[in-house]
Amino acid sequence: MEKFVTSDSVVCNLAAADKKQLLQALSALAAGVVPVTDHAIFDVLLERERLGTTGVGHGIAIPHGKVAGLKQVHGFFARLAAPVAFDAIDEQPVDLVFMLLAPTDAGGDHLKALAQVSRILRDQKMCERFRAARDNATLFGLLTEAQQAAEAAA
Repeated sequence: MEKFVTSDSVVCNLAAADKKQLLQALSALAAGVVPVTDHAIFDVLLERERLGTTGVGHGIAIPHGKVAGLKQVHGFFARLAAPVAFDAIDEQPVDLVFMLLAPTDAGGDHLKALAQVSRILRDQKMCERFRAARDNATLFGLLTEAQQAAEAAA
């Protein structure tokens, strides 16, 4: 996680009223870290959502896409202040969101990052800890801890 998530790309208590507002907020967060506009990021995320929801169930969404202008995979993690409807496969609202942005030529790296994020977010106990976090530093620490545990188990 440390390779593609930094303390600047983690937000606790992100406020959003709906899926569109959530994707806009994540796009704005990402635009502060990567050399791409929030509009370009939002367009990529919206296009991906049109193919099928990235709401994977159990209150979790993993929006992702390939964005021109990036040189590496970037991850952004948010715990929402309140769950929002996200058209998730289980029709439940989402409160944990991990957004992945990859270069347009990232093929394997993008898939490896998605797999790593999926493994971490399948751990219900870890998700409970993410949901209990009250600040960005705690959330980032938990994410780093989860990644280290996943690497040790692999």
